[in-house]
Order: sequence, then structure tokens, then C-alpha cells
Amino acid sequence: MSQMLVPTLLMAVIAAALFIFAYCKGDGSHMIALKTGTKLLLDTAPLLIFAFLIAGLVPVLLPPPLVQKWIGAESGIRGIFMGTLAGAISPGGPYVSLPLALGLLRAGAGVGAMVAYLTAWSLIAFARLPMEIGILGWKLTLIRLACTFFFAPIAGLLATLFFGKVNISVGT
Repeated sequence: MSQMLVPTLLMAVIAAALFIFAYCKGDGSHMIALKTGTKLLLDTAPLLIFAFLIAGLVPVLLPPPLVQKWIGAESGIRGIFMGTLAGAISPGGPYVSLPLALGLLRAGAGVGAMVAYLTAWSLIAFARLPMEIGILGWKLTLIRLACTFFFAPIAGLLATLFFGKVNISVGT
């Protein structure tokens, strides 16, 4: 059974329930929602296609010994810091970073490095800093960075400590 079956079914049920609710309002909002959703699909489809292409290319193009050396289960603290750095500099939202993490896992990345990657991507996100500074200012941005900077390596270390021997099986 596909890993995506349950989340897909859940989203389908929620979408159907909301669509029925909008239809029952009787004001045509269900058609507006359908048009808006279709436009969003068409706008994001190219990004999704390329992100999943990257997820497929990473394990094919990166030699497994290289991945295992730098971010594999046996890479230790170096792998956790490399995962943290990669996550911090990864651009884009989940449609880019999650397929990239999947590709790295398939290429032999370790649990600790990938937890550090995903944590740094969500908490540090250097690509987001110009907007954050512009909206919230230097002071709050630096405070946030100071308070969250160490979470990614700590999360990676905890993942390695508690789950380092767990085989993460990802679909092929």
C-alpha cells in the first residue's frame, strides 16, 4: 500500500465535505472554489513536477558512498551539521525540500542528518531572512535565529541517539 493512500483519502474526504458545504450555501461559491483550486493546480504543477524530478535524480546522480560519507548514518556529527547546513540554505517550500529529503534518503542519508535538514529548513531558512528582516526587523529576526539555531543539530543528535538504527523505508 502506498504511503500516500491514507493522506490522499483524508484530503479527498475533507475536500468533498467542503465542496458539498459550499454547494449547499446556494451562492455559487463551490464554482468559485473549483476555479480557484484549478488555477492553483495549474500554477504549482510545474514546480511539483520539477521538485519530484529532483527527488528522482538525487539518488541516481549522487553516488551512495558519497552521500553515506557526508550525511549517512555512520557520518556522525559531521552528517548532522551537513544536514543542518543543507536545510538552512535550501530554498523554497515543502514542495521543494520534502522531495529533496526523499531523494537524499533514497541515496543513503541517515535519520539524524535528515531530521537536522528538515528542522533547519523549517526553523533557520536563510532564504527567508530578507523578507523576515524587511517585515519584522533585524532585532526580532536575530532573536529568533539565536533562539532556534541550535534546535536542528540537537534534533539530529536526538534522532540519531533514539532512532539511528531504525531503517527508514521510503518508496522507490
